[in-house]
Amino acid sequence: MRYFSRRQMRGLFDSQLRLVCLLGCLLSVLAACSTPSAQSSSNNSKAATCNKSTGLTLYSAQGYDSDMAKAFQKQTGIAVKLVDDSTGNLLAKISAERNNPNWDVVWFDGNVTMQTLDDQKYLLKWDSAGLDNYTDLGSKNVPTDHAYYPTGVTAAGVIVYNKKHIPAAGLPKDWSDLTKPTYKNLLAENDPAYSGPAYPFIAGVAQEMKGEDQAKQFFQQLKTNGDKIFQTNDPTLNSVETGAREFAIIQDSAYYAAAKAGQPLGVIYPTSGVAALPSEIAVSAQSRHQACAKQFVNWVLSAQGQSVMTHHDPTDGDTYFIDIVKGVTPLVSRQSAGINFTTLDVPKWAGVETELKQWFHDNIVQ
Repeated sequence: MRYFSRRQMRGLFDSQLRLVCLLGCLLSVLAACSTPSAQSSSNNSKAATCNKSTGLTLYSAQGYDSDMAKAFQKQTGIAVKLVDDSTGNLLAKISAERNNPNWDVVWFDGNVTMQTLDDQKYLLKWDSAGLDNYTDLGSKNVPTDHAYYPTGVTAAGVIVYNKKHIPAAGLPKDWSDLTKPTYKNLLAENDPAYSGPAYPFIAGVAQEMKGEDQAKQFFQQLKTNGDKIFQTNDPTLNSVETGAREFAIIQDSAYYAAAKAGQPLGVIYPTSGVAALPSEIAVSAQSRHQACAKQFVNWVLSAQGQSVMTHHDPTDGDTYFIDIVKGVTPLVSRQSAGINFTTLDVPKWAGVETELKQWFHDNIVQ
């Protein structure tokens, strides 16, 4: 959006021609104001400095978000209003508030979903000071336009099994093993209509198998082999804990929390690869408090901010992420080496998310 000084305004009104030009410019601006990008330009001028008492509003689906908000506010004096909810509910709120957003920062698991918000022009493109803090794995998961930033990485899908109920066929080594008759009626997995990690897992399989068609064939083979679909990590994992199923495909952080709680579980990272699932944080393009919001993101990506995340409740699965910021010492232990991570082609899989989820619902869930 273009701005004029009083001296420029007087000059424009000096001639009728300039007045017409000004009116034309104003009409163009008014026509564009209904779009997030135009409104964000106006808001940027209002958000150049951080008003600590007003602070920022954080929409988050992370287990450690309350700890983070309190620690940041204590250290900086910048107020943080936290809205903690599931990713799906937060996305619904963001959509409903499109032209009058109440959020400044959003934080949840999943770069594919965050890319969709980016494609819809919800997110601010900017260079965080935290860019220099990333490890190699972290840098691989930063989008080229810097509209959102990874804060940690887990695996979207791994194979979990009950150590007390290992079938005679033994343990699978790769995804394709699960289609064999020896594993019939032994597998459970999540429904991408409900589970955040489920779609990145499906996209990862498609990328590892070199295409959607190959992935669809794989999931149809799993269904034929008796694959059971539950909504989310908890019931899927419970089916293995109780012995109702022998294997489950879940986000690996859920496994580590369950194992910490004493469940007799083991984990398999398939040799062909597992989809990297970054937790992602972003600033609203229409935020009226962008200076405060940027400070929060920079702090999250610092070693000090990450320390709060890594020292969160060890019974919460969100604590079991792989740190991707230099200088961080995790409090909990989990496997980080020897994992063949697949870095998703995020724009590609964001573009087909609706179609692929619908196919999965129509052909696998039902």
